[in-house]
Amino acid sequence: MTVTIHPSVARGAVRAAPSKSMAHRLLICAALARGESVIKGVGESEDVKATIRSLSALGVSCTLCGDTVRVVGTDAFCASAKEPLFCNESGSTLRFLIPIALLSGKTVMLRGAKALFRRPMSVYEQLCRERGLLFTTDEESAVVRGPLTAGEYRVAGNVSSQFISGLLFALPLLAGDSVIRITPPLESRSYIDLTTTALAAFGVRTEWLDDYTLAIPGGQSYTPRELTVEGDYSGASYLAALGALGGEVTVEGLRPDSLQGDRAYERYFPMLLRGTPTIHIGDCPDLGPTLFAVAAARHGAVFTGTARLRIKESDRAAVMAEELAKFGTTVSVDEDSTVVYPSDFHAPREVLYGHNDHRIVMALAVLCTLTGGTIAGAEAVNKSFPDVFEKLEALGISLTRTNE
Repeated sequence: MTVTIHPSVARGAVRAAPSKSMAHRLLICAALARGESVIKGVGESEDVKATIRSLSALGVSCTLCGDTVRVVGTDAFCASAKEPLFCNESGSTLRFLIPIALLSGKTVMLRGAKALFRRPMSVYEQLCRERGLLFTTDEESAVVRGPLTAGEYRVAGNVSSQFISGLLFALPLLAGDSVIRITPPLESRSYIDLTTTALAAFGVRTEWLDDYTLAIPGGQSYTPRELTVEGDYSGASYLAALGALGGEVTVEGLRPDSLQGDRAYERYFPMLLRGTPTIHIGDCPDLGPTLFAVAAARHGAVFTGTARLRIKESDRAAVMAEELAKFGTTVSVDEDSTVVYPSDFHAPREVLYGHNDHRIVMALAVLCTLTGGTIAGAEAVNKSFPDVFEKLEALGISLTRTNE
């Protein structure tokens, strides 16, 4: 899909998309509960659909009606995958479900897009090798076989918090107690807190013993619940950016007490509007494209903690540098920092590309509301925010879409 956006000022109120981070977590907890849970407001993102399909392949009953999913959980120790678990391009689906697939002691295949399996899997590979468990990967799949056992797990804290979350789902079900010791630095702690919050909602206990150690009592069970997915601060950042750059936008449906790390845009946007700040985004890497865009449109900025942007759906710092150059903005990308230089910001003289990355498309769309521009590959937004262009139109943004 190609989207052409015309210079427009956003005005009005719009509802945030559901948090796919919380939707994944609540659906998985429901799948591990004995009985029926109801999860409302899951949305229609491709990533969440991948989790629902994968849970169904494991024998979990998932009935979707509108944006509500009725989930009848299964005994994960007896689960037998009827077919490969297709994770599409969802890193959360893949990394959350591998420890669960290891519970049964049966061979499970997880498949997905090639881009997904280019993302790091070394943490699970090492854990499985240390415990004599099967873990093999190729460019489109992983094959695992347990059984997972209770005990002490050492996990690097700077690769992805998703590995820690994956273990947190599975370890409480084991007979013995477990401990996860995280090798510092720990990045994206907020995402681990989202996981422990979801676990607590289903009656599962975990405890931080210190800043790098999690205790997980064994022999626990998940209790069925009826819950609603909270609004997504990651997606809301693009809508809020329209307001920061001259519009009048209210984003509704966000929890003011949310633990989502991407709430940080509320602090960072004012800093970018006032001057040329240095901002560390190690705990909120998904905000990178949005913050780069706002910096480019205003006074530039220095961003640290950007190394992990290389291992997302695209090499986000590099591709934002490529696309921002079309607006006249110079960006330098180093090992763990990215500098957006103040520039003579102007309308792009070439077609912009989404690089098959939903967050790149949405960040570029924000800038196009200021200058006009055309974005090719805009369908990438389906991964997390499929109706984002409808929401932009509702705010008064003039755009046209063509399927090519």
